[in-house]
Amino acid sequence: MADKPLLLALDQGTSSSRAALFTPEGKLEASASAPLAIEYPNDGWVQQDPNAIWESQLQAMATLEKQITTDQRKAIISCGITNQRETTILWRKSNGEKCGPAIVWQDGRTAQLCAQWKKEGLEKEWRRRTGLLLDPYFSASKINWLLKNESLAQQAKTANDLCFGTVESWLLWQLTAEKRHCSDMSNASRTLLMDLEHRKWVDQFSDIIELPSSALPELVPCRGNFGHIKAGLPFSGVAIQAMLGDQQAATLGQLCLKKGEAKCTYGTGAFLVVNTGEEICYSNSGLLSTLAWTDEKGSPTYCLEGSLFNAGTVVQWLRDGLGLIEKANDINILAEEVEDSAGVMLVPAFTGWGTPHWDPNARGLLIGLTRDSNPGHIARAALEGIALSVATLVELSEEALNEKLGELAVDGGAAASDLLLQAQANSTGLTIRRPANLESTARGVALLAGLQSGVISNLSELVDERELKAELFSSKMSSEKQTKWKSRWNKAVNRSLQWHEK
Repeated sequence: MADKPLLLALDQGTSSSRAALFTPEGKLEASASAPLAIEYPNDGWVQQDPNAIWESQLQAMATLEKQITTDQRKAIISCGITNQRETTILWRKSNGEKCGPAIVWQDGRTAQLCAQWKKEGLEKEWRRRTGLLLDPYFSASKINWLLKNESLAQQAKTANDLCFGTVESWLLWQLTAEKRHCSDMSNASRTLLMDLEHRKWVDQFSDIIELPSSALPELVPCRGNFGHIKAGLPFSGVAIQAMLGDQQAATLGQLCLKKGEAKCTYGTGAFLVVNTGEEICYSNSGLLSTLAWTDEKGSPTYCLEGSLFNAGTVVQWLRDGLGLIEKANDINILAEEVEDSAGVMLVPAFTGWGTPHWDPNARGLLIGLTRDSNPGHIARAALEGIALSVATLVELSEEALNEKLGELAVDGGAAASDLLLQAQANSTGLTIRRPANLESTARGVALLAGLQSGVISNLSELVDERELKAELFSSKMSSEKQTKWKSRWNKAVNRSLQWHEK
């Protein structure tokens, strides 16, 4: 029997959707998930069906509601939404009809457009106002592509019947019976359309991408009263009181509440987020300045972020592309068959490089092979490639902050791998902290909803419990060996960057 309030988190990710229940202390009570298909119609193109995104989230909600007790259902007082960010959706305001595919954050089809904007000298102002770089990763160029290439989008624009939104906006529209068209400031900060300091849409940037201002969602704080789940849906009547991009939600879920505290999520990609407090911290080496979260009044906490597009996809490739493993977890068994990677390195730039190179044309690389190389060496190189990619982000963050991080909290599916986390400790020299529950993303937005609903008074009260049941990994590698290892890695990365120039 539920004897205390419960918080519902809707976690819409790139490859699946989840629904989960948490206590105000952040303890997971129940969860359910549903898969989500991804389409790759051309090299570098990644897209999904907007309706499939919604249906996947709806399925996860329905499954969860069926498996919980009546008392648990009655105890749910607030809901938060967290989501894959930058993924771009256009739809009709009048009937909710999609105006083309959802262009996923990984998609690189707009590389030429972004290069054109850079040649026109637009990046400096875009960078100054938004904290972001001109890259296909972000929503702006995706919007422009849809408006130019999808007839349904053109028709909706002409009829002044167009809505733009990232995934949280699309879900809120569906959940509230098309009554609320909003975007929270954490997700909006990833579109290239929001002024980071003043937290408002920039008309100049909307004009460049030819998006009517009427199509923009209402810009709202990450906490607030955003409506209720409509009748006829699972969890109908529950108040929606928090929205947060997935990486920001994971940072909050890991309780990285102070300046300098950092987490890395190993999901489809890998994302390092460092809390920078009330100040915007800018980097000259490819890190992004972004908004972490706000209070109900919109007062911000900022962060620095390093974004890698491929982490879990590397494991999926070993499974589905090469057939070296049957299940994702088998990578660890295979990698443990060898003592080391025997000089093999795997650079996971399957869909280009994010931080720090921002090169959508880079490609993955498997190098150092000999006649003695076997599947175990490749599996270990895959895990090490993820860790070494993140190690570069850690170095850049420490340079930008002018201080060492000391500890790195980790989460996401791949964080279950001891080999990956040991490689992460070896490559960074940091203590790596893995919590007992790796679902930090859903937990973070549930905690934010708990703050807004009043059942949580102060998140810092939970910090003391953060270390309980956490596993720690420390470096077992000498600094001399680490230096040589990372030097070889940088040479391999440079080759992946040069691939498209040949």
